[in-house]
Amino acid sequence: HFIVPLCPSAIYNYDPRGEPELCLQVGDTVHILETFEGWYRGYTLRDKSQKGIFPASYIHLKEATVEGIGQQEIIIPADLPLVQELGATLREWAQIWHKLYVTNKTTLFRTVQQMAYSLIEYRSQIVSGTLPKDDLVELKKKVTAKIDYGNRILGLDLVVRDEAGNTLDPDCTSTVSLFRAHETASRSIDDRIQEEKTRLQNLEMRRQSLFSTVHTYSLLMNLKNFVCNIGEDAELLMSLYDPDQSEFISENFLVRWDSMGMPKEIEKLNNLPALFTDLSSSDLIRQRLFLVCQIIRVGCMELKEGKKHTGGLRRPFGVAVMDITDIAHGKTDDEDKQHFIPFQQQLIMSPLIPSRVIGENEPLTAVFNKVIATREVNHKGQGLFVTLKLLPGDLAQVRKDYPHFVDRTTAIVRKMGFPEIILPGNVRNDIYVTLLQGEFDRGKKKTPKNVEVILSVHDDEGNPMEKAIFPGAGYDGITEYKSVIYYQVKQPCWNETVKVTIPIEDVCRCHLRVMFRHRSSQDCEDKSEKPFGMAFVRLMKGDGTTLKDGRHDLIVYKVDVKKAEDAKVYLTLPGTWAEVEEKEKQTGKQFHHSGVIPMTKDSFQIATLTCSTKLTQNVDLLGLLNWRSNPEALDQILQRLMEVEGGEIVKFLQDTLDALFNIMMETSEKDTYDTLVFNALVFIITLIGDIKFQHFNPVLETYINKHFSATLAYMKLTRVLNYYVSHAEEPVLTERLYSALKALKYLFRFIVQSRVLYLSEDGDAFFNSIRTLFLSFNTLMDRPLDEGVKIKGAILKYLPKMIILFFRPAPSMGCAVCDPSDLDEDFYFCLPSVAIDCRDVLLPLLTDQLSGQLDDHSTKPDYEACVQLLSTVLDNLDRKDVGPTRGHVQLIMERLLRRVNRTVISMDKSSPLIGHYLACMTAILKQMDDMHYGHYISTFKTRQDIIDFLMETFIMFKDLMGNVFPSDWMIMNLLQMQVFLRAINQYSDVLNMYFLDQMHFELQLWNNYFYLTVAFLTHKSLQLESFSQEKRNKILNKYGDMRKALGFKMRDMWYNLGPHKMSFIPNMVGPILEATLVPEPELRKATIPIFFDMMQCEHNFSSGHTFEMNELITKLDQAVEGGRGDEQYKVLLEKTLLEHCRRHRYLSSSGEELALLLSSLLENLLAYRTITHDESPEHRMSCTVNVLNFYKEKKREDIYIRYLYKLRDLHLDCENYTEAAYTLLLHAELLEWSDKTCAPHLIPRDGQHVWTQQELKERLFQEIICYLDKGKMWEKAIELGKQLAKMHESYMFDFVELSQLLKQQAQFYENIMQAMRPQPEYFAVGYYGLGFPSFLRNKVFIYRGKEYEWLEDFSLKLLSQFPNAVRMTSTAPPGDNISNSPGQHIQCFTVKPVLTVPHQFKDKGVPEQILNYYRTNEVDQFQYSRPFRKGEKDPDNEFATMWIERTTYITAYRFPGILKWFEVKSVSMEEISPLENAIETMEMANEKLSNLVQQQACDRSQPVHPLSMMLSGIVDPAVMGGFSNYEKAFFTDTYMHEHPEDHERIEVLKHLIALQIPLLADGIRIHGEKSTEQLKPLHNRLVTCFQDLREKVEKHYGVITLPRSLTERKKSRVGSVVMPYILSSTLRRMSTVSTLSNASSGLSSGSASSDGPSRISSQESVPRLLSARSPVISGLLCFLIFVV
Repeated sequence: HFIVPLCPSAIYNYDPRGEPELCLQVGDTVHILETFEGWYRGYTLRDKSQKGIFPASYIHLKEATVEGIGQQEIIIPADLPLVQELGATLREWAQIWHKLYVTNKTTLFRTVQQMAYSLIEYRSQIVSGTLPKDDLVELKKKVTAKIDYGNRILGLDLVVRDEAGNTLDPDCTSTVSLFRAHETASRSIDDRIQEEKTRLQNLEMRRQSLFSTVHTYSLLMNLKNFVCNIGEDAELLMSLYDPDQSEFISENFLVRWDSMGMPKEIEKLNNLPALFTDLSSSDLIRQRLFLVCQIIRVGCMELKEGKKHTGGLRRPFGVAVMDITDIAHGKTDDEDKQHFIPFQQQLIMSPLIPSRVIGENEPLTAVFNKVIATREVNHKGQGLFVTLKLLPGDLAQVRKDYPHFVDRTTAIVRKMGFPEIILPGNVRNDIYVTLLQGEFDRGKKKTPKNVEVILSVHDDEGNPMEKAIFPGAGYDGITEYKSVIYYQVKQPCWNETVKVTIPIEDVCRCHLRVMFRHRSSQDCEDKSEKPFGMAFVRLMKGDGTTLKDGRHDLIVYKVDVKKAEDAKVYLTLPGTWAEVEEKEKQTGKQFHHSGVIPMTKDSFQIATLTCSTKLTQNVDLLGLLNWRSNPEALDQILQRLMEVEGGEIVKFLQDTLDALFNIMMETSEKDTYDTLVFNALVFIITLIGDIKFQHFNPVLETYINKHFSATLAYMKLTRVLNYYVSHAEEPVLTERLYSALKALKYLFRFIVQSRVLYLSEDGDAFFNSIRTLFLSFNTLMDRPLDEGVKIKGAILKYLPKMIILFFRPAPSMGCAVCDPSDLDEDFYFCLPSVAIDCRDVLLPLLTDQLSGQLDDHSTKPDYEACVQLLSTVLDNLDRKDVGPTRGHVQLIMERLLRRVNRTVISMDKSSPLIGHYLACMTAILKQMDDMHYGHYISTFKTRQDIIDFLMETFIMFKDLMGNVFPSDWMIMNLLQMQVFLRAINQYSDVLNMYFLDQMHFELQLWNNYFYLTVAFLTHKSLQLESFSQEKRNKILNKYGDMRKALGFKMRDMWYNLGPHKMSFIPNMVGPILEATLVPEPELRKATIPIFFDMMQCEHNFSSGHTFEMNELITKLDQAVEGGRGDEQYKVLLEKTLLEHCRRHRYLSSSGEELALLLSSLLENLLAYRTITHDESPEHRMSCTVNVLNFYKEKKREDIYIRYLYKLRDLHLDCENYTEAAYTLLLHAELLEWSDKTCAPHLIPRDGQHVWTQQELKERLFQEIICYLDKGKMWEKAIELGKQLAKMHESYMFDFVELSQLLKQQAQFYENIMQAMRPQPEYFAVGYYGLGFPSFLRNKVFIYRGKEYEWLEDFSLKLLSQFPNAVRMTSTAPPGDNISNSPGQHIQCFTVKPVLTVPHQFKDKGVPEQILNYYRTNEVDQFQYSRPFRKGEKDPDNEFATMWIERTTYITAYRFPGILKWFEVKSVSMEEISPLENAIETMEMANEKLSNLVQQQACDRSQPVHPLSMMLSGIVDPAVMGGFSNYEKAFFTDTYMHEHPEDHERIEVLKHLIALQIPLLADGIRIHGEKSTEQLKPLHNRLVTCFQDLREKVEKHYGVITLPRSLTERKKSRVGSVVMPYILSSTLRRMSTVSTLSNASSGLSSGSASSDGPSRISSQESVPRLLSARSPVISGLLCFLIFVV
């Protein structure tokens, strides 16, 4: 015995290596029985029956407390309760986490993973004991919030806690407090989930509607690596590009790479992030968006030149592009995925290089467009690796929301343009300069120059602006930018963009200067090269506006004069040709350059784009912003503001508003400009309200709240507005007033904000101005109705919304009137501290008030106040420290229980109060003891009152169980069920006492009782088997298995019924069955005998147990299909019923039959349910057929039809149209061609439509014919169509429908003759071994393959269904060692169907297209032939010992049918002798030859090669060996002597050999007619060989003639050619035998005979041949194909 109890827990998983060892899982609590040398022996508390040894090092001992003794002993670790909860939660989550991984639910898997890691970290902090108290309290809140949130998203139970975060114990907590705790916990989790949804809302909204509420986005790109074999330094310029517009959207992100293949900043290896910001919705919804990269080599002119060559030159090297449209559209979002962008090199163009190669001198946009259009790039593994993620928000928002993505090392890449919203305070002053193209004279050089452009920024004095040029984001600015050099190109196209950033105050005095220099590849020559040209452009025009966006043609000046680089000199000259044209317009004279710096013939173009919140290119807007410089022109400035384009105004919104209010404030003593400023303000507000600029509303809001500072603006604005209202009748002011009313919201916002900013305490002026304004409104509204209707409507529409701005909440003065119920509730909160006698006084008053409020006749009950008051009362009574409460509970029970019950019954389930009322009802019932129940029943005056109360209670209980509280409120639901269980037991005693005798028996009341108990037993919150082991143990320890208690009570109640039992049969069979299906063994054993009791009742009081059996079958089918029942139930049901029936004198036989029938049904249903979720549709079909066959045998047509349609749907899913048709045909066969109304069970899918049998059968036939047509089974479709046609013709007289049917049949006949219809293969499949399901085990099936499905494909599909099966290589039947093995062995081979010709085609000439259908359809016999040797092998002639083992399989059903496979019901085997084998071989050869000759003769378009090959194989001695081998084997005297019984067969073989001669004669003649010049030698050889062969055969075996040539065509009545198929037996009947040689007949010997003698000769000469009785001969069909 330990003084301090210890709790041993496993800290590692331990997998046992042998029998005595015990399996441990992390967290298991173990009971140690013995210790020995580092090992323990004991058991885990989760499985006390399993004892074993385990290493002591895997166990951690910690302090614990022990509660209870003996079997009830519970060891509780001394950890904090939260630590224990953390451990239990993590164990439970781990199991779910594993399932999420298996089911590939990636998102939830990662969420659980992150939460679990957080909990592990929190647990370690708590266990460490180092946290201060305050931090520990805060951490507990985090932990509980995380646990509750995780439980909710994983569908686990809600954990309720007290204020300290500890789990509530339902035994120590009142019912109402427990309910309120659940509400609070659920609400907090809902809030947390809502917060999480809000956090993820941007991502979801982007996926759905491109962030409809977000206007600015950022694209995060991280360059992980660049793989390219350059060998020199490189620059990577990456940007966003629209190929449809050939437009760059963003500036460049610059990365410098060294010659070793590493980034210049080595610390950024594998991590070069860049954030492309300011992207708008319009940018993202472009049809195509690409991330493009230009790779520039920095080195020599040519790659890897020597030391004497010029270095440091920027040369084009290649590009890389990636389509990011899906990422921009939100379709793809995986920041962890690395995208590979292939590299495409640029080459120097020459005539030797094909045009598809990208030239280095092509324009950059053309290069990108060409690469984008190229689908395949031979990148050889070279390219960029990047990750991409789209983030909502601008730069500030992204930095706030995603600090882990964007830090100080992230390069910020701005959009070349503005975002959709420019918030006040966002200052930007960027000018983008793009070097476009130029054309340069080669001068004295033989080749074009290698031009390098040098760009810099200078002031008026010519001083360079230091570090003002930014070639790309990610690097500091530079003073001088050098362009890429294109080798010997006269018109280079650069398309290089740089950003110029200079202080706003310096823009007016700065200009861009461009120098042009030729660069030589030789270093010595390059040093002597000087600039040959210069160009410039001013950044600001003379009128103060910024350089216009767009292209600029610069004038190129020479620099070989001294003052060419003097800014003061060249700034006096025009910089662009646009300036020249403008000067010409002003002077009216043509420009003649006479400056000190001469011009050149060269040309150069740049493009500029100004992105500035301070620089404008609009003169009118600039005039407003600089109004102080020209105050006398204010009138004109304010008027012209209305004409400025809206986009320019919103861009400078803050500056524009500041200017307007500055004008208003600085002219506050005068009213000169107030009206103009007011109008301008209305214009801007109206502009913001336009749908085009409505997303600038937040900008205006921000300005008013944070930047607006005009304190006296309210006076001016109200004065002007008042003037407009007072003079509304003036036409000029009417429209202005209407515009002002539309802008009223923001005008009042400015007015109110102005008053708030005005600190003077004297508010009279403000109130007077507002009062005057509203009086003017009143005066206007008082005018006659027809005056100013438009203005009055606007006032009514816009003014009321503004009133609220002038009011502020006043401090609360208290309530003048109090609700009595509130007073009562507050008063009652102090009841615990009030003496019991005081409660005795107060409680009756409160119950009276509540009873009156909840009375059925109450007009307007205040349900919320009532439930609050009642719950407070009950909560206070349900405590241990309030003294005796029995009398108080009884008072509440008498006065309020029925009221509460009826309130709950009348209340809608969606009402937010129903849960609260249910909690009150539960609290009342929980606090009632047995005496309370007895007393309550005694209060009812009549028996009918008791009936009414119990009826409504039973119905209410059944309706409320688990349907009010959320499913994750496990504790609340179980408490409710526990209280209901006790109440049901109490009420069941009332039933036995008052309503069991014959006189007072109430059938409906008892029915409701049984339905309630079954609903209780089957309720999902009590099905412990579906819970985890830990949850199951918790419930069992706290509540026990409540199902057993009520199940035993229900059984006793049933047996108490006596003779009344027959009233419950068959209606109660289903509910009782549901109770017996509950997977609790003891409950099953107690309730299954009720079925036998029902059988006894039926036997004693009626003729049999038919009703019970039918109801049992119906309900069992529904229950098992719904997931109830298992193998143990089947065994127990059969065993229990058999035991009881066999002991009964009269039920032993019929009862045993029922028990076995139910067992068989269960077996089929369980197999069907198990296989329902199987991936193999074949398995599902097999089980479905087994079930429907069972119901067909039991004549349960209703269930039979239901399973027929399930089978039909399975076939349609697999496109087995033929089988679907045959399945539906089974339903049609149950119907008659009559006008009888269909019984409901005959109508599929419980259809509401009323059909006659004839209507339904016709509808089914039409659907079947449609399926047969899809399955190319036109013969069967015609057969059914004829039945329909007969009905329409002879009974329904619907000739219109008849005409359609006949047209359809005509099409089917045409399809039979002309459409291509491949014949399916048939496969025999044997499933051997005990590892297969029972419906397959050691059985052989014949499978019908799909079109063009061969053995290998079929075998692979078969083995994929059984991945553990072994395919047998032998086709022989396996032995017992395989059949009884535990594994799975599959045998699969092809079999041939046996042709059965329909009687209407016998002895008739039938075309092959018709016969082919019957070769593979309407068949149930299949053969497989396996050769083997008997006796010693003859080396000279192997035919003599070659026997055939022929196996014939007969299936249970004919093909095709309702399945694509059927079980083999019988197998027979026979051995075919070598002679019989030879006869069969010759017959098949003759049949094949005769039909090939006929086809060649009838269709001259067929190629002759097949005929050539067949004839050559028969007549050429080099390849022929067939019948000569037969001569050696069978025609010898020795053989004849040893086998006298084969004499007739030998004669048949000789006859078949002789029969080949006339066939060959016709074939060779046709071959000669169709032979080309190339085939003449072959044909001549065939003729020669045939003459020798013919002479030999006719000499030994006689001459055979045919009555008519095979090549003669037979025509039908309408003249179409009919080509019947010739069977071998037909050939023999046609033939005439003669022992005389007919050498003179030539190649057409058989054509000279007349019809009459031939027919007689045939009948007289070979009677013995035709009467041969060999198995082969007797199986051949005799057709007569010629017509006299």
